Amino acid sequence: MNDNIIYTETDTGLNRFFAKIYGLVGFGIGLSAFVSFLMLYVFSDNMVAIMTSHSLIYYGAIILELILVFLASGAARKNTPAALPLFLTYSALNGFTLSFVIVAYAQTTVLQAFLSSALLFFVMAIIGAVTKRDLSGMGKAMYAAIIGILIAGLVNLFIGSGLMSLIISVVSVLIFSGLIAYDNQMIKRVYEGTGGNVGNGWAISMALSLYLDFINLFLSLLRIFGRND
Repeated sequence: MNDNIIYTETDTGLNRFFAKIYGLVGFGIGLSAFVSFLMLYVFSDNMVAIMTSHSLIYYGAIILELILVFLASGAARKNTPAALPLFLTYSALNGFTLSFVIVAYAQTTVLQAFLSSALLFFVMAIIGAVTKRDLSGMGKAMYAAIIGILIAGLVNLFIGSGLMSLIISVVSVLIFSGLIAYDNQMIKRVYEGTGGNVGNGWAISMALSLYLDFINLFLSLLRIFGRND
């Protein structure tokens, strides 16, 4: 009977940890979507001006994004108060830069990619949370594959091959789908490894990882669905 009580308390605590993480992920994605909406429909004139005359603003935002994601990740690992503001700032800035990508595609394509990403994310998250198989090896392989994808993407900037672009997008979908499962298993491992004593930093760190998984999955599917846009 005491064992049942312990298991129940553990499951409840783990569920709360998952809920906290996914609350942050949802808020981050919602914030990005809101900022993208504002850029596309409220500040569309400013967006055109940036694309035509002030492109350095866009590229500067990309560089700032890279800096913020490293700062947010580091702050989360150290469990500092700056972790959450950095994560939210990064999410908002990412919404700004995403709007310049989304504007190139039809609305139906964007909606199709978003819904497909959400469904695939949900399925892979469940798989990662319930599977008994150790996904550590797969996670390491997926992170190594990201480097290969980045190199292939840089090469394709000069080649401009539509086929290579499609292959990169398909492989990216596989990579980030695998990482979603891996990161969800990591949530359980972090909780169990700390004996349930997980701080806000861990929640923000895991939320950032899942947020990045979703965004990259969305962009990969967007490129696949919008090949003819």
